[in-house]
Amino acid sequence: MGNALANLSNIIIPALIFYVVGYGMIHHTNVYEDFIKGAKDGFHTVIDIMPTLIGLMMAVGILRSSGFLEFLGSLIGTLTESLGLPAPVVPVIIVKLFSSSAATGLVLDIFKNYGTDSRIGMMTSILMSCTETCFYTMSVYYMTAKVTKTRYTLAGALLATAAGVAASVLLTGLFAPAG
Repeated sequence: MGNALANLSNIIIPALIFYVVGYGMIHHTNVYEDFIKGAKDGFHTVIDIMPTLIGLMMAVGILRSSGFLEFLGSLIGTLTESLGLPAPVVPVIIVKLFSSSAATGLVLDIFKNYGTDSRIGMMTSILMSCTETCFYTMSVYYMTAKVTKTRYTLAGALLATAAGVAASVLLTGLFAPAG
C-alpha cells in the first residue's frame, strides 16, 4: 500500500503537466505564454504585498524579542490551562493569525524546550496544521482582488481557527502522552 501511494505521488505532477499542455494543444491555446503571463502577475502580487510581509515580520520579531508574547501567553494561559491549552501554545495561536513563518519560529522554540513528542509539541504541530493566517490571508486576497466589503470573512476565519485550536487540544488529549 505504501509503495502504491509513493508511486502515485511520483506520477501526479508530471501527469498534471501533460494534461495542461495537451488541453492547450487541443484548444489551440499557447500554454507557455499563459504561464509566463501568470508568472508576471504573480511577481507583481509579491511586490505589492512585500511591505505588508516585512511589517508583519518586524512586528512579530519585536514582540517576540521584547518578551511581550511570553507575557501575553502566560497571562492568557492562566485562563486556558483549565481547558487543556497550555500557556506556551497561546503565543503560537496569536502569531499564527498574522504570520505562519513567524509562528514557525515559536514552534521551534516549543520543540526545543518541550520536545516534539511531548503533549505541547504535538498540540503545536496539530495547531499549525489546522489553523490559518487569517489577517495576512485576508489582507493579501482582498488587496489583490480589490474587495472592500468583507462581510463575514473575519468572523468565519476566527471561528475556523477556534475549531482548529479545539481540535488540537482534543486530539492531543486523546493520543498524546502526558507532559
